[in-house]
Formats: sequence, structure tokens, C-alpha cells
Amino acid sequence: MAIQWFPGHMHKTRGAIRERMKSGIDVVIEMLDARVPASSANPLIAQLTQGRPALKLINKQDLADPARTAEWLAFYRAQPNTHAVAIHQGQPGLAKLMAAECRALAPNRGGLDKPLRVLICGIPNVGKSTLINTIVGKRAAATGDEPGITKMEQKILLDKGVYLFDTPGMLWPKIRVPEAGINLAASGAVGRNAFEEEVVALDLLGYLRLHYPQSLKARYQLEPDASLLDGEVLQLIGKRRGAVLSGGRINMQKAAEVLLYDLRQGQLGRITLETPAEFDEWTAAADAAEDARIAEKEARAVAAKRGTRDAQQAYAADDEDENEDDDEDEDLDRDD
Repeated sequence: MAIQWFPGHMHKTRGAIRERMKSGIDVVIEMLDARVPASSANPLIAQLTQGRPALKLINKQDLADPARTAEWLAFYRAQPNTHAVAIHQGQPGLAKLMAAECRALAPNRGGLDKPLRVLICGIPNVGKSTLINTIVGKRAAATGDEPGITKMEQKILLDKGVYLFDTPGMLWPKIRVPEAGINLAASGAVGRNAFEEEVVALDLLGYLRLHYPQSLKARYQLEPDASLLDGEVLQLIGKRRGAVLSGGRINMQKAAEVLLYDLRQGQLGRITLETPAEFDEWTAAADAAEDARIAEKEARAVAAKRGTRDAQQAYAADDEDENEDDDEDEDLDRDD
């Protein structure tokens, strides 16, 4: 299932980030979700902020697998001109930590005559607004369980001589890696109208059964049984959690919501849904699928030129359907 979610205010955020970069930014902080570090890394942000020193702030480490968090820290720290730190909400001294990391990335800035200007970005619901509220000690930014709460840029004094510019959460118009879309939906970064909970829950369940079977056993009293299908396991979860309809039927929608809620709230334990090696494999598969799609499209174009008028019309109709996403992206770029 392809998951896409790019509401209008995210389009405006893209334009706002582009303008902010023109006005001068010394360091870019990208806040990531420690449970899905690569899926939550926005390629659009990387494009808009190219050439600036980067701090990867890996949030919600207290909900993530510590061994995998260490892998991701090493992965990002190996990138040029990039620092990476793992944090969790409520951690003391976050403002000082962030300021120190940014000063290390831009050592010639930070005085009263040359204030250090820092842009903080991230996907929706990654915890950025809660972090800002923690830093300033009050509700400076609106927060909530639904992604897309913050809708306007804010300027905040992070530390002496260090100014932080906060922007709304933003995804990107086309999520190319299917597994990334599933992970974003599972973690709560995508609006509920963009996906079916049962589909996402089944994919999540397949991953958890493979990598975290003991978490499922502890939470739902489920013994590992490879002979069961994921749908059957989800039915058992629904039964354990009272998602039962009249006649003993299981409410699969409710069962899916239970599983997703438990993941997001940390009720399943400390879980990370991807490793650097896995994400490389997913990306390579997505690239191969895209190359195959382009090759097939070109082959149909050649066949249509050689074929009948009906064949040409059929090709034109198929081509129009396949290019909907590309046309939408081009329109957004022209609007910016």
C-alpha cells in the first residue's frame, strides 16, 4: 500500500524553509524519530538545506531499541559535517546540549555580533513542539497527538547568542520507499485519512513477529507460532483486548488501533522498526521498481508508436494515470 500525505500547509512550509535559508541559517537541526530514524528523515529538507552543517536530533530514544539507536548514531555521525545525538522528552539540559552541538558545527558564530542562527525541522508528530515547550519552559508551541499541529514559524532564544527558528512539521510529496510509508503511519507521523489502520497493523505485526516476538508475548500473552498468519495473530490480539463484536466476531479495525496505539505509547517495549542495512535494501528495491516502471513506460511508448490508433490511445491513458504524482510535484515546484 502506497502511503502519501502532503496537506496544503506543508506546501507552505516548504516555501517558508526555502525563504528562511535565503535569509541566513548557519546550522540545520533535523529531528528524527528514534523508532524510524531513516523513514523520518525528510529528503525534501535535505534538498532545501543542502550545504549547511547538520545536527540529527534523534528523539524518543526511550521508546527505541538502544542497540539499534547506537547503530543509527554511528550511521549519521559518519556523514560529513554532521553531528548526531539521541534524546528523550523531559531530559534535562536539552537547550544547552543543542546549543553546544550547534556551536561545534559553526564555531565562528555565536557572539553578540554574529549570532548563531539555527533552523529546526522535522516530520509531523516527531515531538518538536514538545521539545520547544520544554526549552522555553512554557507552551510556546501547540502540541497534540495528531500530526500537523504547528502551522507557523517561531523564533526562540536557545542560548546566549543562539537563535532557533522553528517550522511546522513537513513530509514530502511522494514517499518512494513503501516500507517508509508504513513505518511513518505506524509511528503516527501521517494523518489517519491517508492510510488504513488494518493494513498498516498487519505489516507492523509481520515485522514485530520476526524481530520482537517477546514483546508481543509480554504484551498480549501470545506464544510465538510461525504457523499462524498475521491476520490470525491480529485476531488474537483483538480477542485479548476485548475487540469482540456480536457473535464472537473480532473487530479487526479496533484490533489494529490497539496494536498501533500500544506501539506509539511504548506499551510494547523499546522497539525500532528499521536498521541502516534494512533501509538500504528497501531503498535499493524501490529504486529498482522505479527503474522498471520507467523502462516499461518507455517500451509501451515505442510499441504505441508502432501500433494502431487504439494502442496509442490506451498508452496515453495509462501514461496519464502513472504521471499523476509527477505532475503534482511539478505543480508544487512551480507554485513555490
